[in-house]
Amino acid sequence: MTLLKGTLDVLVLKALVWGPRHGFEITTWLEERSGGQLSVDESALYQALHRMERKGWLRAEWGVTENNRRARYYTLTRAGKAALEEESARISDYAAALTTILSARSA
Repeated sequence: MTLLKGTLDVLVLKALVWGPRHGFEITTWLEERSGGQLSVDESALYQALHRMERKGWLRAEWGVTENNRRARYYTLTRAGKAALEEESARISDYAAALTTILSARSA
């Protein structure tokens, strides 16, 4: 399933709540948590990571993976945690409104 526009950032922020991850780990986490329902385009992921790093929501550092490869690890900043709370609330409100509309019975 393709991600809805505007949801990738909040999902990436959520993936980083439990600690630093590199891009592949973020993608894997999102796919596993969605039961395989969501797939993340690699290009879109890295564009989102760079955008959020510029906004100050993430910090990136080079590290070594469990397979002994260099990778950039992304960490959530205080500003990123605040953005996650704000965006999560916005998306939850939107989902609730959609659910109300879609569950309405016809007369």
